[in-house]
Parts: sequence; C-alpha cells; structure tokens
Amino acid sequence: MTARAVTEATWEQEVLNNEKAVLVDFWAEWCGPCRAVSPILDQIATEHSDKLDIVKLNVDENPGLAMKYQITAIPAFKVFEKGEVVKTVIGAKPKPALEADLAAYIA
Repeated sequence: MTARAVTEATWEQEVLNNEKAVLVDFWAEWCGPCRAVSPILDQIATEHSDKLDIVKLNVDENPGLAMKYQITAIPAFKVFEKGEVVKTVIGAKPKPALEADLAAYIA
C-alpha cells in the first residue's frame, strides 16, 4: 500500500470523515525533501495500514487547503483524527524519526 493522493474534491471523504487517523503529507513536485520522504511514507503506509491512513496533498494544485491549514513550509505533515488536526510535523525526517513522531498513532 502506498500513500494516495487527495484533492480538495476528495478531502472531506478521505481525511475529515475517515474512521482512522490520517497523516496528510503536504508536498509539491518541485520540492526535493518532499520527494526524498515519499518512499518512507509509503513504507509506513504499508506497515501500519490497519491503524493509519497516509495521503498526499499537492499544495500547488490545492492552494485553498494549503492556506486553510497554514502550510508555510513543505514537506509538512498533519495528523487528523475525527476531522481535527491533532499533530503537526514539519520537514523531511528519516524513517525512525517519523515513526517516533507518529508512535501514538501506529503503536
């Protein structure tokens, strides 16, 4: 399983109304650190698909959501539970550091 793309059109269904916790990766095509962290997110998505959904939102294609959630630097990750942001992580990190940040949601 890999992180799947979401858009403004699918945001409510995929993120806000999701039964599981959802990690949203706010990214852009031109962002090197975003591309570097992408395979790590895919691994975490595969290993923890029972507890956490991981989705990607392209900030260039969905500027309204990027503005709404105050994304000023990418990559930025926000964990949503029951439609609310419960955690924010900024910047690319190695897998162990990201897993530590997400421990409450994947343990």
